Amino acid sequence: MVNALSLLIGWIADKLLGDPAWLPHPVVAFGKAIAWGEKLLNRGRFRRWNGGFLAVMLIFLTFTATWGLLYGLQRAFSLQQSPIIVEAILIFYCLAGTTLCREVRMVFEAADHSLEAGRRQVARIVGRDTSQLSDQEIRKAALETLAENLSDGVVAPLFWLLVGGVPGMMTYKMVNTLDSMIGYRTERYREFGTVAARIDDVANWIPARLTALLMVLIGQWMTIKSKRSTVNRKPSAIKLFRFVWKYGPQHASPNSGWPEAALAGILNCRFGGPHVYFGEVIEKPYIGDHERKLKADDMKTAIRVNQLVEVVMVATLLAIFYIA
Repeated sequence: MVNALSLLIGWIADKLLGDPAWLPHPVVAFGKAIAWGEKLLNRGRFRRWNGGFLAVMLIFLTFTATWGLLYGLQRAFSLQQSPIIVEAILIFYCLAGTTLCREVRMVFEAADHSLEAGRRQVARIVGRDTSQLSDQEIRKAALETLAENLSDGVVAPLFWLLVGGVPGMMTYKMVNTLDSMIGYRTERYREFGTVAARIDDVANWIPARLTALLMVLIGQWMTIKSKRSTVNRKPSAIKLFRFVWKYGPQHASPNSGWPEAALAGILNCRFGGPHVYFGEVIEKPYIGDHERKLKADDMKTAIRVNQLVEVVMVATLLAIFYIA
């Protein structure tokens, strides 16, 4: 069981530091390993098998290496449990809530300055081609990514921290990195990344729906507490749950649609539509039917929802770890 203090320190570190470019990050090493394996194995007749082998081996190595590190340090220093500071550092590396909120805010500020500035800024956080995006497509892409990252970068890592401890949390980051690099339905990755994408689907199935549930509850709490008209116009909880239930399953991904639908419902807007990845147009279903201009107030509301969901998740796990 993870020490509650480890989680608290790791979370506070993420709030204070985010993801500074000067700090070495395990996900960078994950990415290099995946890129090396993809270059070596993504060829020939058995691409799906090759990609599956790469994904399973990297996932296994991540879990065993993290477990071995923590267990070895525990034995070396004759501790009753894993060293708190090492756990805290690894938890810090696995959380990505602060950085993306900051990046999304910068996208809206850049888009307010100029179209080209907005395109350059949003390209930092999305995998699609941004060179032809309109002003509203830039803002939509940023908010879609924010909603998806709440699940992938906050709720899912914390969920797997609860299920599998720090090794489980680190392993989830490898699973998610594999999907973000080779889990596309393009000609290059369609076969090779199939297994990685399916593993990611399984790993995110519960967290994505938990994220949507928390977003709806937080959104309704904000509706009750806030006096701002941009929030007070949001639908009731029942209507919002129905909206998420309707549009969540329509996304091309079995998981990404749930948090995106929750945010679209909270903001009363529409996400989705065709995107360009690696020169190929990928059709994605629309989420919602109210096409309207997205403004800075929408960004602020979305970030507030993300932050509150994160607080609820962390507080819940702290209580569980402390009691246990």
